[in-house]
Parts: sequence; C-alpha cells; structure tokens
Amino acid sequence: MTYQEKKSIVSIISAILIFVSYCLFMYPRYPGEGVESSEVFHYWGSFVLYLTLFSIVTHIIISIIFNIVFRLTTNEKEPAFADELDKLIDLKAFRNSFFVFVVGFLFAMGSLVFYQPLHAMFIILISAGFISDVTGSVTKLYHYRRGV
Repeated sequence: MTYQEKKSIVSIISAILIFVSYCLFMYPRYPGEGVESSEVFHYWGSFVLYLTLFSIVTHIIISIIFNIVFRLTTNEKEPAFADELDKLIDLKAFRNSFFVFVVGFLFAMGSLVFYQPLHAMFIILISAGFISDVTGSVTKLYHYRRGV
C-alpha cells in the first residue's frame, strides 16, 4: 500500500472519529426546547466555529503523528513532490467534495424554504461538511487504488 493510500485511510478514520467525538461532546449542551432564539443561534454558531477549529488542529496533529509513525515503520520519507497523477487525483477529490457540500448547502437552504425548524438547517449544513470531507478522502483512496 502506498503512502497516499495509507494517508487517505487515516484521513477517513480521523474525520469520522473527530466528527463523532465532537458531536457526542456538544450534544448534551443543546439549549433545549422553548429557549430564546438568540441562545440557539449562539449554540449553533459556537458548534460550527469550534468544530472547524477542533477539526483543523486535530487533523494537523494526526498528520504529524502519521508521518512520524510512517517514517519509523517503513524508513521512508513522505514524498517531497506531487506529480501530475497526484494533482489530478487531488482535483477530482476536491471536485467531488465540493459537489457534495454544495448539494448539502442547497438542501439546508431548502429546509428553510419549506419552513423546517432552524436546527434542521444547521444539522444538514454540518452533516454536508462532514460528508464532503469523507467523500474527498474516499475519492483519493479510490483513485489511488483503481487509477484515474
């Protein structure tokens, strides 16, 4: 298995673990029913902001740990360059990830059009971000295994 395949697998697993652990952490903090709307907006705003920060920091830490473990176990360095195949795979993964997020964003806005509760829009939007992250990593793994 190549470095890129292993990195994609680690990225999929870490994205799932980060998202699930953060949601389990934040779920008990939901303000509940009958609460003033400003408190609900505060909850969802902090949910998205802290999830973004937590995800970025955790992905960086996991990437550093992965590179250290990879180097210790295989005595190889991370590839220092990206060839045309790597760039093409990255572009395809970005395209698929972006498409999934845009569709999720449209569904989130559609939930507002159809008078769904406000938390439905935030849940759809956050889920679309998570699914788009996983989609990008799965696309990379697929193309590194099967080719372009």
